[in-house]
Amino acid sequence: MISWATLSVFVPTFLFVSLTPGMCMTLAMVLGMTQGIKRTLWMMVGELMGVALVAASAGAGVAALMLRYPAVFALFKWVGGAYLIYLGVMMWRSRGRMAIPSELDMGPPAGRLQLAMQGFVTAIANPKGWAFFMVLLPPFLDGTRALPAQLAVLIAVILSIELLSLLVYATGGKTLRQALGKSGNVRLLNRVAGTLMMGVGLWLALG
Repeated sequence: MISWATLSVFVPTFLFVSLTPGMCMTLAMVLGMTQGIKRTLWMMVGELMGVALVAASAGAGVAALMLRYPAVFALFKWVGGAYLIYLGVMMWRSRGRMAIPSELDMGPPAGRLQLAMQGFVTAIANPKGWAFFMVLLPPFLDGTRALPAQLAVLIAVILSIELLSLLVYATGGKTLRQALGKSGNVRLLNRVAGTLMMGVGLWLALG
């Protein structure tokens, strides 16, 4: 198992990293703004599954192998980035299921699977995320103790902190929606969300 001394260093380190604005946090804020916190939880489920996969793979050494094949990441990056940019354009035009509906357009909201896949793809398609876990995890692993048990504890801590950070950003998005929504600026809110979504797509594709 992990010692308390190790956890006392690991927790604040990852908390700082997790709260730093990034692709997944920006996505959580956008969805909190357009879909509400309850529906954004589905994106969080997918994102946490992706983070767990990346962290476990990095701890097991699989990430080193994956990073040798940049074509795999290029495919995920460009396809995922293009899709997020498309969603951002639709938001900007106040159309599509991701946009905030107006009184004249009360179409069905985004599906749960769609939201979960957005979070999952965003989490696993970023090579920097794989490289980050390769650098972050090894110093906290003790070679004299069972590796699976240590990884299980660290990943549980990572997912707990990541969920907390996602909720903070999603709440911020919902607060922004309430602030702008009071003045009836639904179109402006969609354009803000669309711009952020396109930014996440470009970040994913070109980062």
